[in-house]
Amino acid sequence: MSNGFYFLTCLYAIWAREFKRSLRESGQLMGAFSRPLIWVLVFGVGLTPYFRTGLRETSFLVPFTYVQFIFAAIVTLNLMYPAVQSAVSLIYDRQFGFFREIFASPAPRVAVFLGKLLGGASVAMFQGLLVLLLAPFVDVPMPWLVLLPMLGIALAFTALGLILAVRLSSFDSFGVFSNTLILPLFFLASSIFPMDPSLTVEQQQQIFPPWLVFLVRVNPLTYAIDVLRGTTIGYQQFDPLISQMVLWGATLVLVVWAYHEFRR
Repeated sequence: MSNGFYFLTCLYAIWAREFKRSLRESGQLMGAFSRPLIWVLVFGVGLTPYFRTGLRETSFLVPFTYVQFIFAAIVTLNLMYPAVQSAVSLIYDRQFGFFREIFASPAPRVAVFLGKLLGGASVAMFQGLLVLLLAPFVDVPMPWLVLLPMLGIALAFTALGLILAVRLSSFDSFGVFSNTLILPLFFLASSIFPMDPSLTVEQQQQIFPPWLVFLVRVNPLTYAIDVLRGTTIGYQQFDPLISQMVLWGATLVLVVWAYHEFRR
């Protein structure tokens, strides 16, 4: 058996194990369906009348309903949760000795890492695609290019989950740390409130608190959602090239960091 074929066989075995195990968990599938429905029905429909008030802060988004504006954020949320939570299996495997057997075998460690990474990203992509089923009902176009930023987000947050899982030793601590990261990152990514791109930073700080504008602009997830929103409804708050560079640059950094931690 050639080295390349053996490498791919090991990678596929780890990937298939991660993907199939997640599909067997009914709780994850229930969350994948219920989470976007709650956001669309409760937040999207409920806040649409306030979004289209004609005020200076929101009038630049009149062509879009609030549901259309937050739809990219809903897709992102359904990518983030399963991507990070997929890394829980790393703690499980470490505690019950599966990794000792894997690392005692001739399986390349990079193949094991890529199998875990791609397995978690595949689960996240599957749950993200479920949200896209709602797109026709809220009049959001879904070109196939939307899959590229979705993949970048899925890889980035799977890598982030692996970084946490390597450093933490219990399920409870992993859950606390992952939620502590996910929610602030999501809400500070201009996911549920818009920032007028025609305004300067100083003008934005007159509308929003300066600390909030700062955190939104330094949050990499802001630019990831911006790319996804631009691909779907054609609206972006930042330069498209900059948003793409931040998305894929952050993804690369997190994947490399996760591999460095995994090798330890």
